[in-house]
Amino acid sequence: MDLTAEVLGKRSFCEAVMRARLPKAVFKELKKTIDYGAPLDTAIADSVAIAMREWAKELGATHYTHWFHPLTNVTAEKQDSFMDPVGDGTFITEFTGKELIKAEPDASSFPTGGLRGTSSARGYTVWDCSSPAFVKEIPNGCKVLCIPTIFISYGGEALDHKTPLLRSMDAVGTQALRILNLFGKNPVKVTPSVGPEQEYFLIDKAKYEKRLDLKLTGRTLFGAPSPKGQEMDDQYFAIIKDKVSYFMEDLNKHLWEYGVPAKTQHNEAAPAQHEIAPIFGTTNIANDQNQIVMETLKKVADRTGFACLLHEKPFAGINGSGKHNNWSLSTSDGENLIDPGKEPETNLQFQVFLAAILEAVDNHPELLRMSAACPGNDHRLGALEAPPAIISAYLGDQLGELVNQIIENGEPGTSPKRKLYRAGCSVIPEFKMDATDRNRTSPFAFTGNKFEFRMVGSTQSVAQPMMVLNTIVAEALSDFADVLEKADDFEAAAKQLVVDKLREHKRIIFNGDGYSKEWIEESAKRGLPNIPTMVEAIDYFVTDENIRMFEKHGVLSEVEMRSREIVLYESYAKQINLEALTMIEMSKRQIIPAVLSYEGSLASSVKDLKTVGVSADAQLALIRKIDEQLALLMEATDRLEEITQKAAEYKDDPKAWAFYYHDEVFSFFDTVRTPADKLEKLVAADAWPLPTYEEMLFEQ
Repeated sequence: MDLTAEVLGKRSFCEAVMRARLPKAVFKELKKTIDYGAPLDTAIADSVAIAMREWAKELGATHYTHWFHPLTNVTAEKQDSFMDPVGDGTFITEFTGKELIKAEPDASSFPTGGLRGTSSARGYTVWDCSSPAFVKEIPNGCKVLCIPTIFISYGGEALDHKTPLLRSMDAVGTQALRILNLFGKNPVKVTPSVGPEQEYFLIDKAKYEKRLDLKLTGRTLFGAPSPKGQEMDDQYFAIIKDKVSYFMEDLNKHLWEYGVPAKTQHNEAAPAQHEIAPIFGTTNIANDQNQIVMETLKKVADRTGFACLLHEKPFAGINGSGKHNNWSLSTSDGENLIDPGKEPETNLQFQVFLAAILEAVDNHPELLRMSAACPGNDHRLGALEAPPAIISAYLGDQLGELVNQIIENGEPGTSPKRKLYRAGCSVIPEFKMDATDRNRTSPFAFTGNKFEFRMVGSTQSVAQPMMVLNTIVAEALSDFADVLEKADDFEAAAKQLVVDKLREHKRIIFNGDGYSKEWIEESAKRGLPNIPTMVEAIDYFVTDENIRMFEKHGVLSEVEMRSREIVLYESYAKQINLEALTMIEMSKRQIIPAVLSYEGSLASSVKDLKTVGVSADAQLALIRKIDEQLALLMEATDRLEEITQKAAEYKDDPKAWAFYYHDEVFSFFDTVRTPADKLEKLVAADAWPLPTYEEMLFEQ
């Protein structure tokens, strides 16, 4: 792979490109907007638009688009040509600052929760100048300049994931600065960062094309377990197969060209499962880049003979896929506020931020759980390396001991130091081990200088969970600042506040096994909520307390919150409806006809055997087994169709609609699937109409 400077970041209109192509004065003013939020002058936008257009044209771009994130977890775009008619039959290439800053896509055909209707269609996309534009290449097609934007309604309400994310970044930055100013520090800005690890599956494209469930819903609705799953522990970090290596090489090339800092790649725990992880980035940029990652995964897979599955649980009985969000706060001076340093016991500033984060998580566990809610995550949370649906925070040995000392003694003692590892053999070098272990079962785990929010589903946009996390931390920091700004003795007040808050919120700290039955019992005693499903989680979103908090920090208005609540309920109902209809289609048009045909061939075999006087008892026994399961499948399929049709009665009430789909439709899926999966094991392999689990998972 060519790793020259011409390749790395060549499709990204990044800071280095802007510095080289913009007049110095223009670049300086644009940087003020990007770094400090200074107002953007229209003349500056005109200059940037000219430079951006010429750069994009050099890369072959013929069109541009405002690239935005509606409430669908995927991106949207409306492409416009650079060519403008002059009026005499000729054209000029045109792209102005006005066109760069704002566009007007239709806002009625996206999920809006009632904010926009067909008769009220106007919406606006507005340039996010802090996130680099990029040129997207469509193989054997046009190249498009993609300009990251927000998406709002004619009334100014956010219709996307990015607008509230940007607001939440400002909110947590503002409150963090209040705390830092009390410590005598005056950075210009505090910015949340995130590094989202992305898990995914790769299966053979030809097999994928034969699975209607994978194509329409992203997961297998039928499928008997493979004789081998992941029980041998021989997939995780194993040697990457050659064909997958070629895929990863192509993937990295494209991501690096887009300026996406993809860093780590490896096999995950389940067969055919893999992971890619980037270097940390500013949250809104990392969010954009993760969308690029998901889109590029799909495209590169398609070109290399694979299908990429991003669903949280494409296969039952083995690991699902998540998106672990590694979150931290950093100042414009380069200080990581969640880094304890070498002596956390004397680092009062870190202790204050730690106490505030724990307060945020403990005060809003339901909201944090809701932020990671999607239909696919209901299959994943609490099983096979996914964290449980119970929110808790893991601190590890060093911080755990420090916090225990503060809670018990009112002040920190000496925290455990990093141990020196000696292998006992001369050829292995000594090294200092980390101060804390990792806990794969914790939904919110401290990992040295950041917190890893592990609940987020693999299909989800990073924006929603990070927006919630930023906002609840902003609220805690605001409450802390309100107290500390009034203190006569700041240091004494800060120390006492840390003691009080850690004692108040110690219930949220759990360093043990999140999968254990004992933890379920213990968490209930502590009063921690256990919210296993998406429909239950949504119910905790729009509360009086949350409305006050989101409006206080300018992240979401009550109208925006209520519209998103409707979108969440409707998205769940629509997804389960799609799965039900797909299940009915596959059962009636693929599985049942194939089984009937196979049963008929067995009956013919019985007849032939009896003709020559040979006993057909074994064949008859098999036919009886098949017929028993086939009858169950046919009855269950008909019943599922009836139940699904009845859901229309609840459509006018989004909450009732979603709960009906969960309680009645989704809960009936196993009744249909069970006999079908048993039939798969009874019918000859060449007569079964669907690629099996073993074929998809072990024949990449």
